[in-house]
Amino acid sequence: MYAISGVLYIDEMGYAMSRLEIESSLSEDGNAIHEDSSSRQTKKLLKNLDNDIAQITKLKSTPHQRLVHGTGRPELPVSPVKLLAGREANYSGRGRFSSADRCHLLSRYLPVNGPWLIDQMASRAYVSQFSADGSLFVAGFQGSHIRIYNVDKGWKVQKNILTKSLRWTITDTSLSHDQRYLVYASMSPIVNIVNVGSAETESLANVTEIHDGLDFSSSDDGGYSFGIFSVKFSTDGRELVAGSSGDSIYVYDLEANKLSLRILAHMSDVNTVCFADETSHLIYSGSDDSFCKVWDRRCLISKGKPAGVLMGHLEGITFIDSRGDGRYFISNGKDQTIKLWDIRKMSSNVTCNPGYRTYEWDYRWMDYPPQAKDLNHPCDQSVATYRGHSVLRTLIRCYFSPAFSTGQKYIYTGSHNACVYVYDLVSGAQVATLKHHKSPVRDCSWHPFHTMLVSSSWDGDVVKWEFAGSGDIPASSTKRVFRRHFYENYL
Repeated sequence: MYAISGVLYIDEMGYAMSRLEIESSLSEDGNAIHEDSSSRQTKKLLKNLDNDIAQITKLKSTPHQRLVHGTGRPELPVSPVKLLAGREANYSGRGRFSSADRCHLLSRYLPVNGPWLIDQMASRAYVSQFSADGSLFVAGFQGSHIRIYNVDKGWKVQKNILTKSLRWTITDTSLSHDQRYLVYASMSPIVNIVNVGSAETESLANVTEIHDGLDFSSSDDGGYSFGIFSVKFSTDGRELVAGSSGDSIYVYDLEANKLSLRILAHMSDVNTVCFADETSHLIYSGSDDSFCKVWDRRCLISKGKPAGVLMGHLEGITFIDSRGDGRYFISNGKDQTIKLWDIRKMSSNVTCNPGYRTYEWDYRWMDYPPQAKDLNHPCDQSVATYRGHSVLRTLIRCYFSPAFSTGQKYIYTGSHNACVYVYDLVSGAQVATLKHHKSPVRDCSWHPFHTMLVSSSWDGDVVKWEFAGSGDIPASSTKRVFRRHFYENYL
C-alpha cells in the first residue's frame, strides 16, 4: 500500500481512493488534490449552509445506519469491506447496494489521474459534453468542427460534423436525450439541427447531410440579428430553449417547427438558460445584468414577468446548471464565484441595487479588479458561494457532479487559469484541481456513471481524467463496458 500525489493505492488491482479526509493539503502540484487559502475561506463561509440541501446531500451518500454505527466514528467513511458485508447481509432489503451505499463508496474515488489525450485540434474547444447515458461525447470547436465520439468503442469518432453558416464560434450544442439529434448554435438567430443517428461519419452541411436551420427570430425583433449563447433540448426532445444577445429567452416547438415563445427576459445578454427539470415547466436564465430569473410557463400572465428573481452576483452570469429537482441550481459568475440557489428564496422583483462599482472593467480582456474581490452583494439571496477558480475571457461553465455515482455532493467548473476545480457542495472545500491545459478550460463533463471526467480547452486539447491508476495506458473499451455493467447491475 503506497501513496502517490495524494492518492492511496490499495493493491495491485489498481483501485484507488482519493484521501480527501486525511491528505487534502499534502500535495501542491501536478494533478494533485489540495486545498488552498481561498477554499479554506469558502469552507469557513459555508458553516451556515442551508440545512435542507446539506441534509439532502448527506442522505444521498450515507449508508445504512447499522454500518455507520458499527464504525464507532460516524464522521469517517465506511470502508468498502463493511459495505460489501452489508450488501451480503442484505441491509438494504434488496440484495444489493442501495443508491446511498453506492454513492458513499464511489464519491470517494475522484477522477484525478491522467490525463489521457482524446483528441487535439488546431482551434479552440468551446463545448464538451457526455450524452445522457454516457455512451457518446460531443466536442465543439471554434474552427467549425463538432466531433461526436463513441465512448464505449475506444473513443472512435462516430460523427465528424462540419458546421453550416458559423459566426465566430460554436457557442453551444445540445444532444437530444435519445441521441438521435444534435443542435448547434453560434452568433446567429439560426440554430442548426443534425440527424446524428445516420450512418454517415462525415457530415458536411447540406452536402453529405442536411443541417436544417431553425429560425429563432420573431416579428417583434425589428430585424435585429442577434446571436444565441445557450441552447438546450427538453427531456422529451420536443422543444428547445435558448438565450440570446437580444436579452431574450426563446422556446422552439420542434414538432410544429416554429418558435412558440419569446420573452424579453433581461436587461442585457442572456448567456445561459436551461429547463429546471424533466417537466420543462420551469426555466432558469442568467444574464450579464447579474440576475438569475425563474420562469414558470404555466403562469406567464404577462410577457417578461418572471416567477422570481435571485440576486447575489455582482457581475454577469456565464452559466447555470440545474440540480434537476426544480428547486436548486448553481451559477458561474464574472465576479469569480459559483453560487448555489434555492428558488424558494427568490423575490418577486429586483429589490435593491448593489451600487458597488467604482471602476471600469471588461472581463473579455482585463483581470478582475483586486478591489472588487472582497465585495458582497447587500441583498445576496444565494445559499452558498464558492471561490477559487477564475471566470474570464469566455463563458466558463459549472456543473453538479453525477447523481448516480456521487449523489451530487460535488460541483465542478472550468477556469480561465487552465484548470478544472472540484468543490465539496456542503463544506465548500476545494477537493481537487486538475492541471494539464495551457489555455482557459471553458467546458468539462463528468461521466454520468463512470468515475471519469473530460475537459476541453482553448489549447485545442480534449483529455480525460479517471480514478484508476493505470500508468500511461488508458483503460481499454472492454474495461469501460465491464465497469458500466458492474455499476448498473451490482452497485
